[in-house]
Amino acid sequence: MSKERIKQLIEDRTDQDGLTETGIHGVRMFRATQVIPCVPAVYEPSVVAIVSGSKEAVLDGHRFVYDDSKYLCCPMSMPVKAGTPNASVDDPLYGVFISLNQRVMTELSLEMENAEGALPVVKGGLRAQGIRLAKWDEGFTDALVRLLKLGENPTDAAILGDARLRELSYAILQGEAGVFARQAFGAGNAIARSIAHVSSQLNAPISIDDMASRAGMSRAVFHRKFKQATTMAPIQFVKSMRLNNAAMKIAGGMTVNEAAIGVGYVSPSQFSREFKRMYGTSPRRWSDGHHGAIGGA
Repeated sequence: MSKERIKQLIEDRTDQDGLTETGIHGVRMFRATQVIPCVPAVYEPSVVAIVSGSKEAVLDGHRFVYDDSKYLCCPMSMPVKAGTPNASVDDPLYGVFISLNQRVMTELSLEMENAEGALPVVKGGLRAQGIRLAKWDEGFTDALVRLLKLGENPTDAAILGDARLRELSYAILQGEAGVFARQAFGAGNAIARSIAHVSSQLNAPISIDDMASRAGMSRAVFHRKFKQATTMAPIQFVKSMRLNNAAMKIAGGMTVNEAAIGVGYVSPSQFSREFKRMYGTSPRRWSDGHHGAIGGA
């Protein structure tokens, strides 16, 4: 019943495909009524919940398909391909995109570790793919309903939005992906901090030695731990982040040269070579064939 209420809230407040703001920072609803093949995207720390239809994300060859039985949890920025394989006018996809606030998630993770009788402390670094699917449980569903209902009244959203979003964040940390998320947001996770730095500095030179130094690790140890956390080697991750961001910019209408410069390439020919190697087509042909096809939430 709660999921039907979420679906109704989205139906009532979305009149076109794409993302719709809720009035609560970091929380957006979305609708899709046509099939969108998997295209490059970058998932920032977020949870994506589907209440009707299904969605897919591909990370380094690993395919995740999720619907109203499981939501997607991505606690670190990840270069993916995302699409809506079955959406149609007769069977629209409805969902919610929730940005995970670093400060809130870290505070809650630490409070849970320190609270008497809470979940056991998570030790060690991340040892999982950068994405996890988690079962919709009662705590997550109820918290999401309470959050989205605030959008019916702007005053309620302004006054209670942060508190309800914190409640939902707590439900995520208690859920099936909770330990996975706490590994990313808990104290001492140097890999997650390194990924956050890369995500915010794509237009600047990035070296693996610098990433390792920032993480306080030798290059060899950093490489091993990074691959455990993301399935990708650091240099592959940085290249994927840059090219996926560029592909999204080009699909959104930016020129090829502007997109290349915006993600840190100084050589247009190198950008074109690496883009074609990853996506099988030149940036200019990509621009012609994918304008508007952005694989967001």
